Amino acid sequence: MEQSSGVGVLDKAVRVLSALEAGPAALAELVSRSGLARPTAYRLAVALEHHRLVARDAQGRFHLGPRLTELGGQLRVDPVEQAAGNVLARLRDITNESAQLYRREGDVRRCVAAAERSSGLRDTVPVGAELPLTAGSAAQVLLAWEPAEESERQVHEARFSASTLTTVRRRGWAESVAERESGVASVSAPVFGPDGSVVAAVSVSGPIDRLTRQPGRLHAVHVVGAGRALSRAAGWQGQ
Repeated sequence: MEQSSGVGVLDKAVRVLSALEAGPAALAELVSRSGLARPTAYRLAVALEHHRLVARDAQGRFHLGPRLTELGGQLRVDPVEQAAGNVLARLRDITNESAQLYRREGDVRRCVAAAERSSGLRDTVPVGAELPLTAGSAAQVLLAWEPAEESERQVHEARFSASTLTTVRRRGWAESVAERESGVASVSAPVFGPDGSVVAAVSVSGPIDRLTRQPGRLHAVHVVGAGRALSRAAGWQGQ
């Protein structure tokens, strides 16, 4: 158990934030993770939401809020994430679809930046959300440049095959249709670091009705361009 600071309400607020490190949670899940009483967990989550330390997604689930990223940015400036705001906003405006930036963290991918459509049907992925490496075009990108033994370990339970990853490496982008979520399509491209390794994946996603069942035909060139812009921000010198 964490040691008490002597300020009870602060300790409980930290328990709420710590519980949300595991990803978005409905109130019942937040209560289970934090060990707090339901009224207390709700009251603190709403109070933290007021200060943007907590936010809610389209399903009403609580997740870590943007203020934490802003505060963290004062301590550590990541060139890719620093450039992501403008690059994702431009990608969103060109494609008229939601844009995201993902980083791999162990066996999941975390959304570290996003630019949402202002209106209409959209695929909303909140910053801080964790998604599996077993489905979706961003997952394909994050695994396609991994060593063979690592990608094979993940592909064993994935909704895509090893041959799919070979295709992703060859053409430089990935697409998925209803792979992660029914009715959603996406296109993703790699972000390369200075040494040529893949450090992130940039994506656009939205309803299949708009992106069609071949979303790469519509948006691959734009997503690859965004990936190159972020790669240059990271210090990549490739072509």
